[in-house]
Amino acid sequence: MRVIFMGTPDFAVGTLEEIIKAGHEVVLVVSQPDKAVGRSKALKYTPVKECAVAHGIEVYQPAKIRAEESVEYLRQYNADIIIVEAFGQIIPKAILDMPRFGCVNVHASLLPKYRGAAPIQWAVLNGDQVTGVTTMRMDEGLDTGDMIMKQEVIVDEDETGGSLFDKLSEVGAKLCVKTMEAIENGTAVYTPQDDALATHTGKIQKEMGSIDWSKDAEVIERLVRGLNPWPSAYTRIDDKNLKIWRAKVISHEVKAAPGCILKVTKDELEVQTGNGVLALLEVQLEGKKRMTTDAFLRGYQVTEGSFLKRC
Repeated sequence: MRVIFMGTPDFAVGTLEEIIKAGHEVVLVVSQPDKAVGRSKALKYTPVKECAVAHGIEVYQPAKIRAEESVEYLRQYNADIIIVEAFGQIIPKAILDMPRFGCVNVHASLLPKYRGAAPIQWAVLNGDQVTGVTTMRMDEGLDTGDMIMKQEVIVDEDETGGSLFDKLSEVGAKLCVKTMEAIENGTAVYTPQDDALATHTGKIQKEMGSIDWSKDAEVIERLVRGLNPWPSAYTRIDDKNLKIWRAKVISHEVKAAPGCILKVTKDELEVQTGNGVLALLEVQLEGKKRMTTDAFLRGYQVTEGSFLKRC
């Protein structure tokens, strides 16, 4: 099929690669505009654009995909199908109706659960044991279109936002190609979503990483995993920022006020939460490298009975 692929971040790169590998003709890649990064403010390609350029595919980066000139630009490619994955802009009806097989979205949740942004992180934050990927025929709503295929993925006990991101990206890439095959040969089944079962998620904001020690230890442990690698979970120690990269719940006891450092061992810091005790296993003090807690304690003195505070 003649394909227009619309995507921006790392998550969508694997799908573009699989579509190319499957022998489809990707006639155009649409990605968000490049952003200025670093002190030099040099423009950096989006990951999807980097992939497209490596394959010699034309890239289009409109500021607004809804603009009339953007719609007309896509129309000239006469695509059979448009694949959308983590593109970052709302697709207008004029584009949704353009290709003969419609627009298909690859979404990193088991719809109708977790419509919207950041479904990967929220699956970890909420303690889900299973998540997955859904392909759907797009309509004008936010992730409300008819479902075509689903594939479940187990969320491991030590799963981070980053590790689940990698799993779902790989699953989504293969599921997209299978979906395209079913659409092309006429075997695809379109199942309406049950709106009564829908849940919605919002974008992950940096301030979400600030640890509230009055919450349950299990909730904080999931926060540490879910926001790894970005924005990470963090706290304050001696007026310095301390990122928490790995932790484990070791007790459900309440012995002191939330944030109190109950115990300092050779390789752990045990911290009281609102319900339970959390052991910090891997940390990063501001200006320092990420390290195991035993390495951190060899170079930084922590006093039992002192407090970690919210940023």
